[in-house]
Amino acid sequence: MVKVDDGEPESLALAALGWILSDDDHADRLLALTGVSPEELRERIGERVVLAAILEFVLSHEPDLIACADALGVPPKALEKAHGALAAPMDDADWGA
Repeated sequence: MVKVDDGEPESLALAALGWILSDDDHADRLLALTGVSPEELRERIGERVVLAAILEFVLSHEPDLIACADALGVPPKALEKAHGALAAPMDDADWGA
């Protein structure tokens, strides 16, 4: 378990991405569900919409949410809060924005 500072939504999203990419099945599912290529992910990783989408991916499957939170050493609520902070001003945004 790695303890991540849950006060920075961007840092938490990047840590969640690290957790996702550490497992081929999770990584493949993220790419399939978002329709994003690995190249696009690398190019846009600093964008709030992408960081919010990463957290939304984790939040969409409760077992993943719990496993990710445990791996990062944060409560699941911290991932939900980070998602809300990143997604709030962009209700209509998507990968193609």
